Amino acid sequence: MPSAPPLSGAWQGGSPLHADWQPAPGGHPGPAGSAEAWSGRPGPAGPEAAGHGHPSGATGRPTGDGPVPHAAPGAATADARPTGRASRRSGTDEPPASGNRRAARRSRTADPAEATTGHPADADPGDGRSGQPGGRRRSRGSGPAGAAAGALADQPAERANPRTGNAEPPAPGGRRTARRSRTAEPAGAVAAGSGSGRGSRRAGGGAGASGARGQRRGRRVVKGVGLCAGIIACGVFVLRAGEARGGIADRSAAPAAAADAPDPGRVLQIVAHPDDDLYFMNPDLRYSIAAGHPVTTVYLTAGEADGINATEGKQASTPPNKPAYAEARQNGIRAAYAKMATGDRSSAWKRTVVPTKGGGHAEVDVLVAKPEVNLVWLQLREAGTVYDSAPDSLHGLWDGKISALGAQLSSGTPVKQRFSYSKEQVVQTVAGILEQYKPTTVRAQDPTPGRSPDKRYTDHQDHFYGARFAQAALAAYAKDVAPANRPHFAVQNYLGYSNGSLPSALDPDEAKAKLDILDTYAWLDRQNHCGSDAGCGDLKVADHPAGNGWTSTVNYARGTGTSWLTSDKEHGLWAFKVLDGQVAVWHRSGPIGAWSGPRLLPGTGMDPGISAVTLPDGRIAAFGTRTSFGARPTDYRREVGYVVQKGPGTEEFGDWQSLGTPEAADESWTSDISAPAVSVDGAGQLAAYVRDGASTLRGRVQLANGTWGPWTQYGGADLHGTPVTATDGAGRRMVFAATAKSVLGWAQPKPGAPLGPATPTGLPDTTLPLTAEGREGGVRLWFRKPGSGNVRTALVTGDGGLKVNHLTDLGGLQGFGSVAASGHVLAGRSAGGQLGSDLGSGRPWERSPLMFVGAPSSTTTGRNTVSLAVVGLDARLYVTSSADDANAHLAPWLPVGPRNTGR
Repeated sequence: MPSAPPLSGAWQGGSPLHADWQPAPGGHPGPAGSAEAWSGRPGPAGPEAAGHGHPSGATGRPTGDGPVPHAAPGAATADARPTGRASRRSGTDEPPASGNRRAARRSRTADPAEATTGHPADADPGDGRSGQPGGRRRSRGSGPAGAAAGALADQPAERANPRTGNAEPPAPGGRRTARRSRTAEPAGAVAAGSGSGRGSRRAGGGAGASGARGQRRGRRVVKGVGLCAGIIACGVFVLRAGEARGGIADRSAAPAAAADAPDPGRVLQIVAHPDDDLYFMNPDLRYSIAAGHPVTTVYLTAGEADGINATEGKQASTPPNKPAYAEARQNGIRAAYAKMATGDRSSAWKRTVVPTKGGGHAEVDVLVAKPEVNLVWLQLREAGTVYDSAPDSLHGLWDGKISALGAQLSSGTPVKQRFSYSKEQVVQTVAGILEQYKPTTVRAQDPTPGRSPDKRYTDHQDHFYGARFAQAALAAYAKDVAPANRPHFAVQNYLGYSNGSLPSALDPDEAKAKLDILDTYAWLDRQNHCGSDAGCGDLKVADHPAGNGWTSTVNYARGTGTSWLTSDKEHGLWAFKVLDGQVAVWHRSGPIGAWSGPRLLPGTGMDPGISAVTLPDGRIAAFGTRTSFGARPTDYRREVGYVVQKGPGTEEFGDWQSLGTPEAADESWTSDISAPAVSVDGAGQLAAYVRDGASTLRGRVQLANGTWGPWTQYGGADLHGTPVTATDGAGRRMVFAATAKSVLGWAQPKPGAPLGPATPTGLPDTTLPLTAEGREGGVRLWFRKPGSGNVRTALVTGDGGLKVNHLTDLGGLQGFGSVAASGHVLAGRSAGGQLGSDLGSGRPWERSPLMFVGAPSSTTTGRNTVSLAVVGLDARLYVTSSADDANAHLAPWLPVGPRNTGR
């Protein structure tokens, strides 16, 4: 096959982060408090984003003279039943994995292969919906993606807000829909959703409300909103111009017109080893491929381990061959992706070699039948051990124990020239890939996984040091490539090995579908469908394809908070998410004003996950964490900070203030702190809480003079994920955090008082993300039922100590992750990856066409209006609203700002 011509440039990276914060007043930043001032004042939020066209070569793929989808096929991949966990690469570092625990195969939604190698395809009461708030409230690019692969080097260098005001342009209540003002948006609004799911009846809410609730299941088509003007086949609508009027009760519907579907965006995944994506990023990966989104996965290492491709019983008698084992794992990955994309594990690939800006070469594979699916192999040497010292590794390279890390080329790769990379060259190489593919969503592993009590890493060292290289490359890409020449991008991080000790997040069908793909990767049938002497998959995983329970779950390491959308006293809306490593702000002025944004606040290195809170004087504050690298490897740190509006309603923000971190040094717990949970109690006292690396609760409280107290230890044990906080009807602050078996809670005895001790709630185990909101005199929690995806809720009251009332199962559309809750509206990720929503008692869950990053967020504004927002895989904000009454529906989704397509 012809290889790509030499390229004039190379995938290029840049320098580490240079963002400094000022220490918060009070001088108690903690052991690693920041004393620097952040460069640049977050004034009127930075330049507004502009839309950009797709890169040449369609579907956002790298452009140039590289392989084309119809080029001579390379190694075709195969289907197999996976059986091993990630530890099979490193010998006995990991405990034995669990076997296949899932039933019933899920039907495939992928198209049949369009081009193959000719091989056959494998073949309870009280949900609080009516309770009063208390306390505080595709168009896919056209053209072959693979045509760009050869030019890979050609590029130039918790909301505590009083729920007041009207938020979104009103949604229909009964037969009425609200008219929406147009926001200079070229694309139209997207249908709020029709779908099928599980309905559940709710009883009314007051404190301690109860009553029998039956649940109804069934798939239905739910009424759309604004059907007056035209419906197109994909169910997409656009709201016509018009302004929302005062009272929600007498608003009328505006006609709707046909519009474009939501932009699918472009997804790029960066993982350390072949199979990390299958174990830790699925089902998100499968959802994106099934939806036809452009997807590229970058593998940093060859995953050669000890070079023995054999099941446990045959490893002693099998000679090691690292190039062949690396090739077998590649073959298994190609088979798994082909099966996800076409249904045929043997669907053909075009394999090509391209130079990189790091001075080496990479293999780029393009799936011929689905050229929007690409694989990029950097083929660096892996550590070969989970925990133990391995200088010749990504870890050793990052820490400066070696000056360069060499390649381990697979036996079948078109890359023939040996090379090695310095630390900076790895960063340049990955940044160059980003320049070529111009993703709008980047998926990466967890760069701060923590340590177990015995001080061992809770994840493979390749996983989190690979994620740190990804962080550095993303920072360089954002810095070196002007916003006019690339789209905005959002980042999603995923937990790794620690998933095995947490409750299962997936329902049986989703878990089975995930396991099926690992089965393909593991080459269970041993048929040589790929035509390779190295083998067609990874036999190390064949004994335990489910890994350590990894195929039954998935968890985001960051960005699970649901309090990033909030309202102000003028009924305007504010949304805060991280794009390009900076906090992006979107704003709608008043109840019917036009949306603006995204505008990026100065300061880089921000991690996914922002919490917004309304202060007693009406100003809004946004809290998050920032990662900085420093001059030495040991200077890597993650700290908490916040920024506050200069005045209520203004778009200008003050300087970022650092609250430091409770972690003494990166070496202690790998800087493993959660995103902050923030709330204002009834005495007007602001506080921020994080889970620290020791899995306990820490917090800082702002004092009456505006300074901050020190990081305080609040105890607890085995905490996971991000804590949540809200205030009850008496203004008392409550904080909750999930453990592997239940939920712990803390509560103030009265407003202004310190938190009480950690208290068991008695709740059953939950999947990690929690959502909390003050209502019905207490604080209501929402979470998911393990192994089901169903949404559950319980009211927690604080009189006489924490007490849980009325645990209720609300059903759902399966799925996983956080659930946003405001008024009568619930929303969260459903099976298939789209947004699912529930609008109240007796109503079926609805499914929207939107696929999104992180968690949704919602808030109540005005006279009984609920606003809901997500950031799509195109890194674009989408908003909708609903009247807060029994007959309401969600209005069509409104995209904010121009299309985020890049150039």
